Amino acid sequence: QVQLVESGGGLVQPGSSLRLSCATSGFTFRSATVSWFRQAPGKEREFVAAMTKFANLDYADSVKGRFTISRDSAKNTVFLQMNNLKPEDTAVYYCAAKLPSGFGRSTDQYDYWGQGTQVTVSS
Repeated sequence: QVQLVESGGGLVQPGSSLRLSCATSGFTFRSATVSWFRQAPGKEREFVAAMTKFANLDYADSVKGRFTISRDSAKNTVFLQMNNLKPEDTAVYYCAAKLPSGFGRSTDQYDYWGQGTQVTVSS
């Protein structure tokens, strides 16, 4: 049974940092591309960041230079370090995985999804 479980969300002030985690099981983590998406109220789910099995990286322009995706293959876990958070980063953040590995920014390219974790940036 495939599981992706996000954690680490919360309410923070603008300029703060958060680190999201996504613990996975049930698929070959080391062979997958793992990614983060987000969905703000009333908007479509959008791509945030991806890391392929070869550690190639892709970021949305809106987060480039502020967010960092990483993975721990020993723990089957993917992380999203978010710095200098802005109110427009407020959303539910989802981790996702796709096999075979490779870049992908479209939600329909992904096989597995977590349930999401809320990030709210507000003063």
